[in-house]
Amino acid sequence: MFTTSNRAMLIGSIGAGKSTLTNALLGRNVEAVKTQSLHYYDWIVDTPGEYVENPYFYKSIMATVLEVTHVLFIQDATNRKITFPPSFSSGMPKLTIGVVTKADADHADIGHAISQLKRAIVQGPIVVTSSIKNDGIEELRELVTCSTYNEMKEFLELKKNSKLFYHESLFK
Repeated sequence: MFTTSNRAMLIGSIGAGKSTLTNALLGRNVEAVKTQSLHYYDWIVDTPGEYVENPYFYKSIMATVLEVTHVLFIQDATNRKITFPPSFSSGMPKLTIGVVTKADADHADIGHAISQLKRAIVQGPIVVTSSIKNDGIEELRELVTCSTYNEMKEFLELKKNSKLFYHESLFK
């Protein structure tokens, strides 16, 4: 069983795969349901998609970010909608990780999802995942154990996986 003293909050649009990813990260084999409020599971905080889709709820994200060490920005590879405002992570004094979900779907546009995450996070790793195939899940768990961006970067350099990379600037 995976354990960490760190805590991660997942944010992303409605239907982006936050609850499915939560279940995969926790090793739970239960059906994901629509998240209506904050859900605390072990080391994960699952948020409703409305929190990023409606700027009125940004205050809820900013209040909850104080309870966590990491923020996972979830971008659905099957949805071309812009989810996050540019540089959204700059207002969060936490370690950020970009996560592409549904990468195994037939109509997934992984490149577009990555570009959306690059706009939203100022720096940090980006991981391409599939909760169905369990791709990227173990790597996400390991990244959440890291306490600095340098640790994350070193971890990714050791892995040398084409579905894991480090984003260092909005301007790259």
